[in-house]
Amino acid sequence: MNDQRPVKRPPSLLERAADMFGLDPAKDAATIDVSKLPPEPEKRVRKSKAQTESVVEVRQAEVLPPIVETAPAVEAAPAPTPSARKDVARAAPAVVPTRQGSIDRARLAANSMIVPGAPVTGISEEYRIVKREIIRNFSGTANRPVVPRGHRVLIASANPGEGKTFSAVNLALSLAVEADHDVLLIDADIAKPSVLDTLGLENGPGLMDALADPHLPLGDCLIQTDIPGLKVMPAGTQRLNDTELLASARTEALLAQLEAGAPGRILILDSPPVLAASPAAVLAGHVGQLIMVVRADQTMESALRDAIGLMGACPHIQLLLNGVKFSPGGRRFGTYYGQGGAS
Repeated sequence: MNDQRPVKRPPSLLERAADMFGLDPAKDAATIDVSKLPPEPEKRVRKSKAQTESVVEVRQAEVLPPIVETAPAVEAAPAPTPSARKDVARAAPAVVPTRQGSIDRARLAANSMIVPGAPVTGISEEYRIVKREIIRNFSGTANRPVVPRGHRVLIASANPGEGKTFSAVNLALSLAVEADHDVLLIDADIAKPSVLDTLGLENGPGLMDALADPHLPLGDCLIQTDIPGLKVMPAGTQRLNDTELLASARTEALLAQLEAGAPGRILILDSPPVLAASPAAVLAGHVGQLIMVVRADQTMESALRDAIGLMGACPHIQLLLNGVKFSPGGRRFGTYYGQGGAS
């Protein structure tokens, strides 16, 4: 007689991340069935050693133990309901970018990032899982409650060098191929912007210019890339009152303008490092989802707790483990595509 007892699976990278930072994994957290992910128009490419750096599934940060007292959280602006957002988006015309730009695919490949139109890689598969979680959170699918303003996603990290821009750009590139959505990638790291350099786009007016000058045509602050579903907003000119401008009602009005005429639009904001710049906590009050990038073997638990404590204005915080070079479950995303024979 065959032994039908279930085989105990090895811990996932997500559970390893929880152990690393002394967190209790969510007992009833939804799992992601990779086999049910919809296909995308990509093919497989051989994975280089540089591409072993990857990310893992996002995880609810609400299971964190109580965080030590930090600076008071910034109050979040009122969130419109999903139906109200769609009504506003249909009523107002969409902002049309007046600038055009082509993504530097060679630069993306050199940095082991997602390359639009290239065959499937492990990194592209990882971000497909991450984006599916993000979409579920604001679409209300899979019996989940809708996250208010969940289509606005802030990508942050506790300290510089932990992979927030890497994650923001890859996530935007992955979301840009969605049939029901388009993406606006906003570089909100005002002091040290790097989104344009990562994509190989030319600099020009951007977020801070639009906030400082209400009469500036908003289309002049946007770049339409050669990927139809991806637009980019540069950081713009740095000012002495950056934090105050971002905290003003003008920011909420500006984000609403960027969403107008595009009910399926997703805003991805690349945040400054939380513990290095005050605007990060302010930006948390304008979004519905916060992805906190955690660098494997680098981010300290105390720094992570402090950073999350400062970002309390966002109602939905998740963790993203970056820089993982080993999967205890033997996961090898991207290797299945293009394989012949039986499956």
